[in-house]
Amino acid sequence: MATARDWLAGARPRTLPAALVPVAVGTGVAIGYGHFSAWRALLALVVALALQVGVNYANDYSDGIRGTDEARVGPVRVLAATTAWWLLAVGAAAVAAAWTYTGGRHPYGYRGFGEVAVFAFFGLAAVVGTAYVQVRTLTWLSVAAAVPVGLLACALLVINNLRDIPSDTAAGKRTLAVRIGDPRTRLLYAGCALAPFAVAALIAVVRPLTLLTLAAVPLALPPVRAVRDGASGPALIGALGQTGRLQLAFGALLTLGLAVRI
Repeated sequence: MATARDWLAGARPRTLPAALVPVAVGTGVAIGYGHFSAWRALLALVVALALQVGVNYANDYSDGIRGTDEARVGPVRVLAATTAWWLLAVGAAAVAAAWTYTGGRHPYGYRGFGEVAVFAFFGLAAVVGTAYVQVRTLTWLSVAAAVPVGLLACALLVINNLRDIPSDTAAGKRTLAVRIGDPRTRLLYAGCALAPFAVAALIAVVRPLTLLTLAAVPLALPPVRAVRDGASGPALIGALGQTGRLQLAFGALLTLGLAVRI
C-alpha cells in the first residue's frame, strides 16, 4: 500500500515549475493587455498542475506494469464553461497526451515524439490557453511568448533523455535522444536552453522589458557547458536541476516583461 510520502514523491514536486511557468507567462500576457482575471488564472494553474502530476503518475504506472487507466481533471470543464466549450477538446487532448506518453500499446514517448508533445502542451497550449481564458481572444503575443516557454520545457526532457540513453537503448525505448544519438542530443539541449533568449529579444520590439530575461543568461551557461563538455550520469542530474532554475528565472522575468507596458 502506497503511503502519503510515496504519493508525494510520485508527484515529483521538482517538475511542477513546468506547469507553473507557462501559466505565469500567459497571465503576464493578459495583464499586459489589461485583462487580468485572478480566478481564471488560478483555475488555469490548477489545471496545469493537475495535468503535470497526472503525467508523472501515469509515467510511473506505465513504466511499471504497462497497463491502462483513466484520468479525470475537473477544472478543465470549469474553465471551458466560463470561456469557450471548445477548450474541453484541448483539455481532453492534454489528458490523452499525458496518458499515451508512456501508456497504452503505442506510447509516443518511446518513439521520439516526447519533445513535440511537451512543446505543444507545456508551451503553446498552456501559455496561449491561460492568456485566452483571461483576454477572451487569441493574441499573437501569447503565441510568441509560448515559444521560449515550450523550448525550456523541452530542454528539461532532452537532458533527462540524454542521461537515459544507455538504459533506454537497452530497454528498446526509442526516445528522440536515442534516435539522434548523444552528440546531436547535446546540441539540441543547447539550442532549447539558449534560443529562448533570442525569442525574448524579438518580443522586446513590442514589449521592451522582455529584455529583462537576459539577466537569466548566467543561469543557462553552467548546464550548457556541462552538457557540451560531455557530462553524464550524476553530473547530468545536477545540470537538470540547473535547467529547472533557469526555467523559473526566465519565466518570472518574461512574465514581468510581458505584463509591464512602456
